Amino acid sequence: MPSIGPMELVIVLAIALIVLGPKKLPEVGRSIGKGMREFKDGISGTSDERDELPRRADG
Repeated sequence: MPSIGPMELVIVLAIALIVLGPKKLPEVGRSIGKGMREFKDGISGTSDERDELPRRADG
């Protein structure tokens, strides 16, 4: 299977810039990065449960 080289990346980014436009491109990049991060955390099972669960008060 051939790998993706720098020229292919430039072509893909140029097409994305033309299709999405310069205003939407950063937003799409952020959402893709966030989705990949959540997917990786879900697969590895290392979610940050401290933020999801409320703390118990001792006393």
